[in-house]
Amino acid sequence: MTKPNPDDFDSTAPNERNVATAAATDREEFLSLLPHYYRGEMSQSGNLLSRLDLTTDWAIVVVTAVLALAFQSSGDVSAYLLLIGIVGVSLFLLFDVRRYRIYDASRARVRLLEENLFANALDPSDVPLEAWRAELGEDLRTPTFKVSYWEAISRRLRRIYYHLYLLLGVAWLFRITLYTPKESWSQTASVSGVPGAVVAAAVAAFFLTVTVFTLWPRQRKAKGEVHGEKPGRWKQ
Repeated sequence: MTKPNPDDFDSTAPNERNVATAAATDREEFLSLLPHYYRGEMSQSGNLLSRLDLTTDWAIVVVTAVLALAFQSSGDVSAYLLLIGIVGVSLFLLFDVRRYRIYDASRARVRLLEENLFANALDPSDVPLEAWRAELGEDLRTPTFKVSYWEAISRRLRRIYYHLYLLLGVAWLFRITLYTPKESWSQTASVSGVPGAVVAAAVAAFFLTVTVFTLWPRQRKAKGEVHGEKPGRWKQ
């Protein structure tokens, strides 16, 4: 028997994708295959959620450290350290958004199985199985994000990061006003020769932009079921 050459294998070839054809047409094989797939998706979703939580945890650590340094008893640290903290939180937000979108894509597949397989097994309805099987199979072949980049930013801001921004913003206002009564606020807010009024205007513009992104109403696309919001098209 000729040993197959691994270099000749092409995972995108149609004939190589027919390994589970029997499971697609045999009900028993199909149902025996699904639990293994479901456990795999659940494990992957849990790992992605852990990575998402880790990003949030580090953002909180950065905020805590910046606040501790900015209000230390010696008072030698400049107020712009809090602005550096805002920049750091923004970087974590960008990492968080990417991880959130990947997690949402995995969670969406899990929920599709739960809604159409397990829920119908417990309480059968008139939902045709072939439709969701085709949709799930297509998404496994060509995975796509279920939530847009801007919605991901808005949701992560609304849940976590907007509160961190507010905390740093209030701390910055306190730092340049009440914390240093012997200096004018514009002098304390200045950064390396940049007038304090310009810095304050930039900070105000930043918070206005973040507030708009956080509160701007838009149709929900993220996969979810317990937030009391109208779902996007993919869940239907």
